[in-house]
Amino acid sequence: MTGNKYVRWFEEISIDDIPSVGGKNASLGEMYRELTNKDIKIPNGFAITADAYWHVLEDAGVLDELKQTLEGLDIDDVTDLASRGKKARNLVLDAGIPDDLWDEIKEAYDKLCEQYGEDVDVAVRSSATAEDLPNASFAGQQETYLNIHGYHSLKDACNRCFASLFTDRAISYRVNNGFDHFSVGLSIGVMKMVRSDLASSGVIFTLDTETGFENVVFITGAYGLGENVVQGLVNPDEFYVFKPTLGDGYRPIIKKKRGSKEIKMIYGRGDSRVLTRNVDVPEAERKLYCITDDEALALAGFAITIEEHYSGKKGKCMPMDIEWAKDGETGELFIVQARPETVQSQKRKDVLETYYLDGTSDVIVTGRSVGAKIAAGKVHVIPDVSMLSDFNAGEILVADTTTPDWEPVMKKAAAIITNKGGRTCHAAIVSRELGIPAVVGAGDATEKLRDEMDVTVSCAEGDAGRVYEGILPFHIETVDLKGLEKTKTEIMMNLGNPEEAFAMSMIPNDGIGLARLEFIITSYIKVHPMALVHPEKVEDEEVLEEIDKLTGRYENKADFFVEKLAQGVATITAAFHPKPVVVRMSDFKSNEYASLIGGEYFEFEESNPMIGFRGASRYYDERYREGFALECKAMKKVRDEMGLTNLILMIPFCRRIDEAKKVLEEMKKNGLVRGENDLKVYMMTEIPSNVLLIDEFSKYFDGFSIGSNDLTQLTLGVDRDSEILASTFDERDEAVKKLVSMAVQGAKRNNKHSGLCGQAPSDYPEFAEFLVKEGIDSISLNPDSVMKIAVKVLEVEKGMGE
Repeated sequence: MTGNKYVRWFEEISIDDIPSVGGKNASLGEMYRELTNKDIKIPNGFAITADAYWHVLEDAGVLDELKQTLEGLDIDDVTDLASRGKKARNLVLDAGIPDDLWDEIKEAYDKLCEQYGEDVDVAVRSSATAEDLPNASFAGQQETYLNIHGYHSLKDACNRCFASLFTDRAISYRVNNGFDHFSVGLSIGVMKMVRSDLASSGVIFTLDTETGFENVVFITGAYGLGENVVQGLVNPDEFYVFKPTLGDGYRPIIKKKRGSKEIKMIYGRGDSRVLTRNVDVPEAERKLYCITDDEALALAGFAITIEEHYSGKKGKCMPMDIEWAKDGETGELFIVQARPETVQSQKRKDVLETYYLDGTSDVIVTGRSVGAKIAAGKVHVIPDVSMLSDFNAGEILVADTTTPDWEPVMKKAAAIITNKGGRTCHAAIVSRELGIPAVVGAGDATEKLRDEMDVTVSCAEGDAGRVYEGILPFHIETVDLKGLEKTKTEIMMNLGNPEEAFAMSMIPNDGIGLARLEFIITSYIKVHPMALVHPEKVEDEEVLEEIDKLTGRYENKADFFVEKLAQGVATITAAFHPKPVVVRMSDFKSNEYASLIGGEYFEFEESNPMIGFRGASRYYDERYREGFALECKAMKKVRDEMGLTNLILMIPFCRRIDEAKKVLEEMKKNGLVRGENDLKVYMMTEIPSNVLLIDEFSKYFDGFSIGSNDLTQLTLGVDRDSEILASTFDERDEAVKKLVSMAVQGAKRNNKHSGLCGQAPSDYPEFAEFLVKEGIDSISLNPDSVMKIAVKVLEVEKGMGE
């Protein structure tokens, strides 16, 4: 320990020192002491203690006047708040830094210069003694100053940090969270700058910020210093890394999304008083990710180590909110802050609340969804902070971006929409804490939305947040998860949209019985796979330009298909890991394939696509064999590179035994060997021949999933898309039920898994009852039917046991 009264080095501090050095400094000290020996780099620095803050106030004799200034304050009166806040800050600024305190600060800065070089550049960061607590983040409430050099700038920055305890937002935040203004002190952290102005920086959460799904590390990043990411001035890159298989040596980046990253914050010019400035990012750099996959995996590893350390200290799971920076001079990755995550980790785990939109209309703007909720109201566009006092409770706040200064009115908003920002920006963090939906990074919201417009903001449809025209109906379903009994019959889910996977995994389930590739291909890839393999066969220049635009950074366009498909499947598979996830290989009809970009050059017109060139028949045919190879490559990537071996593959519309052999052989050529690395292959049982020859098919497949939609169509000879015959299409028909029964019994006879993944049990509880009595192994349902049908299944099982 040093003999200093007001300064303590990081190596002298632990997480137990929050009352003395605040949350930020205590965490930095904890990590510097405990984690640098685990290859996590933390810049060195020192803390100016909260005792120093009280010394400043007492030495100047301003404490009583400060108390009088804030007495009787109504934080809802924005004008009065601004006036009193300014007076309080001026009192602290005028107090200055006492000589004895400044001598200690100078001495510590000199030692830091001895370690890093003369006139070292430092970050001067506020650290309140009520900050970074497990239930209150105080994120951004006080000030931070970057690229500080020399005594004069350091002293000025410290003075301003002390005064920032009385920013309008900090005053409002303390009142809202029940903290007394004068029971909270301010410490200051002075630490070596990481030269991320020459590289990149960002934020990491050790869970999914929107759903609380705990098995991922969520990384955001952009070029330059990290303030732009935190403040929401850029739309950052995003990476999701799956925790359980990362430690086993796999590379489980299950999802990544490139942000626009238009600007970056760098150091000011040497002859300028401006310490930092924003500059445009060159177009070519915007099209690249700001870090490599290797760096994303390394950061995820650091994050897991940090989470495990703090969880061990607390004796319970402690999800973390972490700031990282890459040094452009050395190429090293640093952790510059870690604090407890304060929203998802505080939610009740025994109650599931789900919002459902019951209507639709034109979508005005889209962005990144935050909050998984829905709200409706009138738009109020706020162009700058001077207009905040005009905002009314219950309105939809629309702005270019938000900063902590906006918080007193953000808490009055029904929802928030910003042009800029990602899921870790200020608007996102605050909206989560307030429990309101937000759409961030919407691009042109302030242009397309006008004051007094009625809109509905939906963040309940996955990653995309949508702003709909008008007031749309919606409802909320709440499920009490306490005391739920487990059914013997496996209750699985049907799912196509990866964006819904993390949220849907919270519903009690036994895995995914049907994950469709079609949604991923149409929504994220959009291009016919053969057009990516053979672009030379596409004759239309406009179509080629569209393909080039989608596949921009990929030298081999086919790699675009593989990576996007793999990430979509991996997201679903990871969400339900280690439970089985059954993914059906592509089952577009030829007319549906033709509607994909470039598809017209690879498909022919069929009079009845429903029973035409679809499913298994395509996989070994020269017209699609190379496209199927891409599908296989993507599945192999999910299983072998990401370690998600709970992925089961399913072959649709396999008409004949020899077709089964050909498909399995084709899979083998592409590295997918049934039984190897525990690979299971199921068959969709949706053609009468599948049922009639189930004993023979059992030699080639590990399980059967009954597709009741197609099976009904082909049993009754009814086109399921025909409006005229709609009333005759019914899975409850005795002929259909007889074939279903034969399929279940045939699977049992051959010791194979039996399941059903069609619509019938979701629509008809009595059909689910029939399946249970037949002894089916699993029923796969639409997510919104799971709880209702599970209750019915439990009743039937109990009745059978009596």
